[in-house]
Amino acid sequence: MIILPAIDLKNGKCVRLVQGDANRETIYSDNPVDVAISFKNAGAKWIHVIDLDGAFSGERRHTEIVQKIIDATGLNIEIGGGIRELSDIEVCIKAGAKRVILGTSAHKKPELVKEAVKKFGGDAIAVGIDCKDGKVAIKGWTEITETSVIDLAKKVIDDGVKTIIHTDIAVDGMLTGPDVKTVSELMKNFDVNIIASGGIASLTHINELLNIKPHAPYGCITGKAIYTGSLNLEEAIKITK
Repeated sequence: MIILPAIDLKNGKCVRLVQGDANRETIYSDNPVDVAISFKNAGAKWIHVIDLDGAFSGERRHTEIVQKIIDATGLNIEIGGGIRELSDIEVCIKAGAKRVILGTSAHKKPELVKEAVKKFGGDAIAVGIDCKDGKVAIKGWTEITETSVIDLAKKVIDDGVKTIIHTDIAVDGMLTGPDVKTVSELMKNFDVNIIASGGIASLTHINELLNIKPHAPYGCITGKAIYTGSLNLEEAIKITK
């Protein structure tokens, strides 16, 4: 299982929100590049980057910082937030991103997923399925739809997407543990890369994911726990190898 430490960008700074609420923000660093370098030094091979300003506004805001992170670390970067057009995806890939995450647009503009997979390949496109009470949340988690997680996952996988990132809003930033039930359900139904996100705060939580049968998910994302010190990134990476 791959550990993907998270960098959430807001106003050029590295922040974390609680349950996606822009009014419950903690700034952890004024220099996201330094944070990325620290992740590399801990042994990370991937970094999960979200442009929060882009997610809320619908327009990319932090491509330049992403480029700097890639140049400084040479790590694999997946980037999401405010990506609404093929041109947005192309800019991110040209900047060096290995995987581009479609969230709101995967729900609102399903044709974009097909076009993106056709142009860039299924491995380069991930769909972030954020949910509350089993229903898909979009627009920076400000709108809850009537679409179920499983239904959206089936559709985008049928369109050729190879990676699904599942986040349960109820546990994100709460440090209370991952949504093992939904992650297990996704893995049981679909033979693609499933990345768990939200609530992962300790080695115990990492082991909960590692112990999913018949095998652990492809990856998991953790952010706040690293910044607060409740999870040692280096130790987490070691136990997942």
